[in-house]
Amino acid sequence: MKKFLDNDFLLETETAKRLYHEYAENIPIIDYHNHLSVKEIYEDKKFSSITEAWLAFDHYKWRMLRVNGVTEEYITGNKSPKEKFDKWAKTVPYTLGNPIFHWTHLELRRIFGIEEILSPKSADFIFQRCNELLKKDDFSARNLIRKSNVHVLCTTDDPKDDLAYHKALKDEFEVKVLPSYRPDKALHIEKDGFASYINDLGKIVGYKLESYSLLKNALIERLDYFCEAGCKVTDHGLDEMLYADAFESEVEEIFIKGLNGEKLSKEELRKYKGNLLNILGKEYNKRNLVMQLHIGPLRNNSTRGFEKLGPDAGYDSINDLNIAYDLSKFLDSLDKIDKLPKTILYNVNAKDNDVMSSMAGNFQDGKTPGKIQFGTGWWFNDQKDGMEKQMESLAQIGMLSRFIGMLTDSRSLLSFPRHEYFRRILCNKLGNLIESGQYPDDIGFVGEIVKDICYNNAKEYFGF
Repeated sequence: MKKFLDNDFLLETETAKRLYHEYAENIPIIDYHNHLSVKEIYEDKKFSSITEAWLAFDHYKWRMLRVNGVTEEYITGNKSPKEKFDKWAKTVPYTLGNPIFHWTHLELRRIFGIEEILSPKSADFIFQRCNELLKKDDFSARNLIRKSNVHVLCTTDDPKDDLAYHKALKDEFEVKVLPSYRPDKALHIEKDGFASYINDLGKIVGYKLESYSLLKNALIERLDYFCEAGCKVTDHGLDEMLYADAFESEVEEIFIKGLNGEKLSKEELRKYKGNLLNILGKEYNKRNLVMQLHIGPLRNNSTRGFEKLGPDAGYDSINDLNIAYDLSKFLDSLDKIDKLPKTILYNVNAKDNDVMSSMAGNFQDGKTPGKIQFGTGWWFNDQKDGMEKQMESLAQIGMLSRFIGMLTDSRSLLSFPRHEYFRRILCNKLGNLIESGQYPDDIGFVGEIVKDICYNNAKEYFGF
């Protein structure tokens, strides 16, 4: 029986062990998509407790707590940090089979040097030990990043953001902390708050956005502002992939209806969102920016939960919509005029893995290695089985060796060991291919592919 979380965790063969320990283990991290607080990094925050650092913003953990029968007062409510931590310690042993069990203990070991299994028996010791360490300067926000061997972080930022903290960090922190441009609220014309958002964006640029043409100008102005602050990547959270060709006069009418809070048809949404995405895609291509498309969640399913806590509180799930047709039309609208930027496609429903792998192959340009990427297992696929399935689909239908690898998509500075988790799974897969005779025993060549997927491909792809 293998020991839990030993030095060869998840590595099933001798070749996998060599690939990980010789080629992947010590490679730096490029975390090109996350939701970290730039303010906390700039202020070099020291967390008041492990509860604040670990549980305050993690909706993955919140879901587990609710499933385990923990009431909201111990999750997002006003119970003390120790009381909340104790509920988490009681829940963790029941998460067997869930990646959270692995992430929890990887983080305890790699960041705090704690090898005890978290449970009610160890809760007092772990809580006290983590809190003692978090008081030390070595465990401030920036030092947590350094400790994890991170070279680049790309946060997720709204066009309205002033990026003051990004700019301030540029000259005083050796790790690149770069903004990502995410104009979701300008695209989501059908959602409550659209008109208010457009009004606020107008105040930022200094003129009222009373037409679609002016909205486009404002978004492009803000995009240039982001580029001046070092932006290399953009992002779009798309609950549904929608695209239809449209004349600008049609989109103008739809925009005005949206401002007035009128109900829009699915075809009107296709035209508005498709046209605005197309315009933004051209601008991204002009500036050599990477475009990320996160497609397919069904958000805020619990009315009760949403009304109490708002979005991103653990009440989202996988949707089962079809995505291929509109996605193809959108990508082709840019590709046929040679304006398609580097693009990363993410799906939250694993049924779409082969759709994404095959779709990426349609729009490669023959000049840029892996120009259109099938992104790493995202959200509900961000676990061992999900990562393996994503890699298998990419390897079978596309080219795994050009893959740009892992990201945390996290709000926590303790989440960087997820890169280790990914790397072990990757090395195990490639090691199994060699040991089963499906690939030659050229560990030096395959080892370089491992290094590329873990670091080099992303560095080249984003231009860091």
